Amino acid sequence: MDFFVTAKPMVWQEVLIRVVAAIAIGVMIGIEREYKNRPAGMRTHGLVCLGAAIAALLEGLLTQSIAAQAGGAVSISMGRLSAQVISGIGFLGAGTIFIAQKKISGLTTAASLWNVACLGLMVGFGYYYLALFISFLIMIVLVALQRVIRVNTIKRVEIRFVNRASTLPYINQYLQQNKIKVLDIDFHIEQQPENLRPEEHMYTNLYTLHLPSGLHFSDMVNALSENGDITTVRTRNV
Repeated sequence: MDFFVTAKPMVWQEVLIRVVAAIAIGVMIGIEREYKNRPAGMRTHGLVCLGAAIAALLEGLLTQSIAAQAGGAVSISMGRLSAQVISGIGFLGAGTIFIAQKKISGLTTAASLWNVACLGLMVGFGYYYLALFISFLIMIVLVALQRVIRVNTIKRVEIRFVNRASTLPYINQYLQQNKIKVLDIDFHIEQQPENLRPEEHMYTNLYTLHLPSGLHFSDMVNALSENGDITTVRTRNV
């Protein structure tokens, strides 16, 4: 257990190791976020982890310096700089969260930034073995967890199409073949110019679907978009 939790004395070699370890851990987690084209990627995570480690290093160095000069006459309260890092990272995390069409995205990236800041503090205080172990756990959550644990999802999907006589059976057949359960459906026909033929009228179906665990929504979009009469497939808030 000492291998994970024992911090070493503060010498320049130890400071260098902590700085390099902080950058490596932040970049490792950031690569996964950048691969998924998230707002905060490799550089942001690396800098956050490094900055948090610098704050912890500064706090440790100041504590050592004051303790050496004052002996035991001064009571030193550690953790104030670290507390500011934890609270301050919330502003950076908020910048990665977007709300578009009442849909929230970026929460996982914000959470990963907060975790990276905590790891940076841990590395800065010298617990880099434990930080490395926890960073691998974070990577498992980000990369592997969704593949191992499949959760059936409910999505509200808007499908716009023309040529209703042939397109609607095509949609229903796809849903049945892929075992997608239709929980609810709303139908809407838009106002059309009088000179349009019936097969050119634009229809909108709003489905509430229960997707099986093995099916990704992107696969559904790709399959339905192969039909030339389907013009739009997009999610709506449940």
